Amino acid sequence: MELLKEKIQQDGQIISDHILKVDSFINHMVDPDLMLEIGHEFARRFAKQEITKVLTIEASGIAVGLTTAMALKVPLLFAKKQRPSTLEQGYYSSNIYSFTKNQSVDVFVAKQYITSDDKVLIVDDFLARGEALRGMASLVRQANAELVGIGIVIEKAFQGGGQQLRESGVRIESLIRINSLAGGKLDLID
Repeated sequence: MELLKEKIQQDGQIISDHILKVDSFINHMVDPDLMLEIGHEFARRFAKQEITKVLTIEASGIAVGLTTAMALKVPLLFAKKQRPSTLEQGYYSSNIYSFTKNQSVDVFVAKQYITSDDKVLIVDDFLARGEALRGMASLVRQANAELVGIGIVIEKAFQGGGQQLRESGVRIESLIRINSLAGGKLDLID
C-alpha cells in the first residue's frame, strides 16, 4: 500500500521507540480516501473467505472497519468499551489491556449480533503486543463463530504480538509492518 506508506513517512510522528503517532490521518482525524483504499485492500486480501461480519473495537478501529465492511458488503460490528444500560443481558465480554493507555478495559458485544453461523474478519488500526486482538478473538470464540483472519493497518512487528498470533494459527494481513522506531527512525519491513 504505497499511499499508506507515503502518509506514514510524510505525516506520521515517532513519539518514542514504541509509539508512532498517526492521528492526523488514521485514528483521530481520518483521511477518507486512504480509508477507502485500506478497506478495498482488506476486501481483496480476504475475498475468498466468505466473511459475514467485520469486527473491530471502538473507537479507532471503526473507520477501517466501516470501509472494509462496505467493500465486503457485510455488517460492521464493534466491541464497546463500556457496557451500555441497554445491554443488560445476552452479551459476550472480554478484558483487554491497552499498552497505549496503560489500563485494562472490558469490551462487550451483544450476543444477537454474532452467532455460530458467522465468519468473522477482525480489523484494527494497530497491532503491537496483540492484547486487543486476543480480546476480540475471545469474543468470536465465545460465540462459536469462525475467525477467518485479522487485518491490521500498521503492525509494530518488534513488539511481538503478530508473531504470537501467527504461531497460534491466526491468519494476519498487515498493510505496513514496522521493524523498528528506535532512535526516531522508521524502519519498515518490505
